Amino acid sequence: MSGVRLDKWLWAARFFKTRQLAKKAIEGGKVHYNGARAKTSKTVEPGALIRVPQGWDIWEVEVLALSDQRRGAPEARELYRETPESVERRAREAEARRLTNQAMQHPMKRPDKRERRKIKRFQREQGDDV
Repeated sequence: MSGVRLDKWLWAARFFKTRQLAKKAIEGGKVHYNGARAKTSKTVEPGALIRVPQGWDIWEVEVLALSDQRRGAPEARELYRETPESVERRAREAEARRLTNQAMQHPMKRPDKRERRKIKRFQREQGDDV
């Protein structure tokens, strides 16, 4: 196989559930191929670096193999290798998110009628000061 379309490869490598979602991400400028924005019809070649957003994370992967068919997850992982910098950055950001979530205090219950009135009164007073 000499080359595969970028949207097809991202779908086959299981970065996106559908080709349509892959296409939207590429057209939206979210996916970078060798450091530059790419079009959906860009031909993927082994050795290329692709930057793909996945939720809160951004994956930087090197293309190892080509496929235009969607297979199981273990086979899909053989199509690419994540760069060490990407692994380290994703782990660091995940830890930061975890610590941020721990620091936030979540209410034990929803505010009752009296507490809602106090909240609204406080918001009105803050709005007058600004």
